Formats: sequence, structure tokens, C-alpha cells
Amino acid sequence: MPRFRMTVEYDGSAYVGWQRQENGHSIQAALEQAILSLTSETVVIRGAGRTDSGVHAMGQVIHADLSRDWVPHKLRNALNAHLAMASEQVAVLDIQAVPDEFDARFSALRRHYLYRIITRPARLALEDKRAWWVPKPLDHEAMHAAAQQLVGHHDFTTFRSAHCQAKSPVRTLDRLDVKRSAELIEIRATAQSFLHNQIRSFAGTLKLAGEGKMTPSDVLAALEARDRAACGPVAPPEGLFFMAVDYPGDEPFAR
Repeated sequence: MPRFRMTVEYDGSAYVGWQRQENGHSIQAALEQAILSLTSETVVIRGAGRTDSGVHAMGQVIHADLSRDWVPHKLRNALNAHLAMASEQVAVLDIQAVPDEFDARFSALRRHYLYRIITRPARLALEDKRAWWVPKPLDHEAMHAAAQQLVGHHDFTTFRSAHCQAKSPVRTLDRLDVKRSAELIEIRATAQSFLHNQIRSFAGTLKLAGEGKMTPSDVLAALEARDRAACGPVAPPEGLFFMAVDYPGDEPFAR
């Protein structure tokens, strides 16, 4: 059966998350239903990563096996038409035919995420559900300095959800940068894989650093404690975006 790699964006606000669940509508279910409506085939798609309720994506990658050898751009346009008819906040950006060996999850080399914080006194209107509103200034340079304590190969027990299903808390964090543009603070993270709630846990802890409540040494001590109680509050989901996935042979994501 032909295998197709699809790059997908979505607004996660109205969904229970990426993964199909019994307690609400998911992005996975929306895409599988669009494929069923178009092809009359019941397929199970695999995504590069699972995002929680309220988390968005600009470059989630999935793969699907279909019986027909579609022209990729015609398949993209047809799926988008079915997604639109179902009023889904999901769009297929690109489709490529790939070998059977390609796996959206297991072939991934790196995943890239962005967390957005907007610091201003007024509440958010246009950016509501697209950023974490913090109504006071944050020192982004202090946040970046604290973030560098987390880069590298570590046991990230402190920064993962108690419900995380990963077998090991050890990960290699390639990048955790904090930059500011006017009122917008961006936290960019890159790794081969992440633990459940890891980036939102980073963001909540780095906010404390931006408020002067934690130093880089404090963040390092929290990491080394390997204790969830040492973590700052988990940041809300609306600021998190799944940006891109790197695979063998791809041009690296411009980060």
C-alpha cells in the first residue's frame, strides 16, 4: 500500500489533543475521518508527537497507508476540502509519497517546539489562545541564562508529568533559547524527543527566573533534584506550538 507523509497544522483549542480519545474530539480523529470521507478507507494514522488539549501545531507530521496511489497535491487538496466541510480547524500543508520504511514517529531525528509568552498589562484579544498572557514584565535574559542549565543530556524527572508514559526520563535537549521581541517572549526547544509536559514545565520554571524568583543555580538544583515538586508551575497549553520535525534527507528546520 502506498505510504504518504503529511505535514499538518492545527488550532488545538477545540480539541482534546492529538490522540484519539473517548471523551472528546481529537486531531487524529479529525484527520482519520477526513480520509474515511474521501477514500472510504478506515485507516489509523501515526503522528510524530502527541500534543495536549489546547496545544497548536504548524508542522506536525503524520503518515498514512492508502490503497490508491494518489497524486500528492490532489490528495492534499481533497483532504483539505473534507476537513473544511467538517468545520475542522486542521489543514494539510504538504503531502509526499514515502517508502514503507518511513515512520512519522520513529524516523524523526529532531522535533522543534515554540512556547509564546506575551507580557503586557492588557489582556489578550487577537492572541487569546495563542500565547500565555503574563501581565507584568519578565527578564528574558535571565530566563535564557536559566534555560542553558537544562541543555544537554539529563534525567528530566523534575520536568515531566506524573502521567508521563515514557520508559526513561533521560533525554538530550539540544536547544532551549529565550528571545524577546517587544512584548513577545519566545522559548524555542529542540530535541529528538520530549517527555509529557516537559516544555510547559520548562516555560513555567523559566517564568519564575524572569520574575527574579529563581536563579540559574536554582534551576540547575531543580533539575538535579529529580523531583516534580522542584518544578515551577506548568505553563498553560495555549502558548505551545509544535513547529517542525527533521527527518533523514530533509533540509534542517530553519530555527
